Amino acid sequence: MHGYAHLFVPGPTNVPEPVRQAMNLPMEDMRAPDFGAFVKPLLDDLREVFRTRTGRVFVFPSSGTGAWEAAFTNTLSVGDKVLMSRFGQFSGLWVEMAERLGLRAEVVDVEWGNGVPVADYARILGADRAHGIRAVCVTQNETATGVTSDVRAVRAVLDDLGHPALLLVDGVSSIASIPFEMEAWGVDLAVAGSQKGFMLPAGLGLLGVSEKALEAARTATMRRAYFEFSDMIRLNDTGYFPYTPATQLLRGLRVSVDMLLAEGMENVWTRQNHLAEGVRAAVQAWNGCAIVAAPEVRSDTVTTIRVPDGVDAVAVIRTAYERYRTSLGAGLARLSGKAFRIGHLGSLNEVMLLGAIGAAELALLDNGARIEAGSGLAAAITHYRKAGTAQQKAA
Repeated sequence: MHGYAHLFVPGPTNVPEPVRQAMNLPMEDMRAPDFGAFVKPLLDDLREVFRTRTGRVFVFPSSGTGAWEAAFTNTLSVGDKVLMSRFGQFSGLWVEMAERLGLRAEVVDVEWGNGVPVADYARILGADRAHGIRAVCVTQNETATGVTSDVRAVRAVLDDLGHPALLLVDGVSSIASIPFEMEAWGVDLAVAGSQKGFMLPAGLGLLGVSEKALEAARTATMRRAYFEFSDMIRLNDTGYFPYTPATQLLRGLRVSVDMLLAEGMENVWTRQNHLAEGVRAAVQAWNGCAIVAAPEVRSDTVTTIRVPDGVDAVAVIRTAYERYRTSLGAGLARLSGKAFRIGHLGSLNEVMLLGAIGAAELALLDNGARIEAGSGLAAAITHYRKAGTAQQKAA
């Protein structure tokens, strides 16, 4: 086959060439005398990405799901009550984990396409005068539906009520991609994964932990071993790990963090919004297609697209993959066969996303969608040119 295969799922994302080259090295000694001098500055710089000065960031050799589990098991005890909401596949899986671990989840179910129900959280927390709710969970970016929730509004509710619950945020597809302020928003535990905005292969679970969460870990009684905070602290403070680290991924992480900080996190967030707006413009030009997320909560990292009636989204995805060598994200759970996703996070530019839009148009047309050929591309091009001209004038 000629040319490259194209990846536009919402994770794993494209790995930039400098990151790939940084990982292409022989195996190294993770107990070498100079390894700690490499690790300690990396852990410090991760705090800048998470936007915390007083917290710390743990890096586990796991997926983001492992960081979820680390957050729960280190700060809570079996039988503790946690407030959660379910509005997509991943927020639902987080609820399932909480229940498997023996936590009592009070769950607010929300229509898919909407975000965290801040008003419901305020009502429930306001009625919790005895402060029996020990943690409040927010999926900042629901990858299944392309929805971004307002973490800052949830923190405002907790502050207004004087409620002491920990604030846990699933930021797997948001941290390092869209605005996230761990310290300013009072987030106690922030979960990320290497395969999204950090532009790496899957394999690292990253967890931002506040001082309040570290204090909670001193009295929490849930059983843990692999994810024990105290073990990580003891070794991380010397630049090492309590078990064999993923050394090549850490080398790649060093470069990806350098790229993020060199660009500047605010600039990363602006770029992601710019790219996302082009994709949204394309979808709105496709007759019969619709964006699943409500307008006020649309994500800058992934767009979930409902296909026209009579069109099978599974066939669209298969056609894009087999005929046009382009991977589009599948519709998950109740959206299977009804929607597909375009991931637009990580190391991307306008021309790459025009390729994703073009492949999606081709696959939609091949599967009976009555859209005008080139309509989405034209809308995206118009947005990118207009926005680019405005940026040049501002400069």
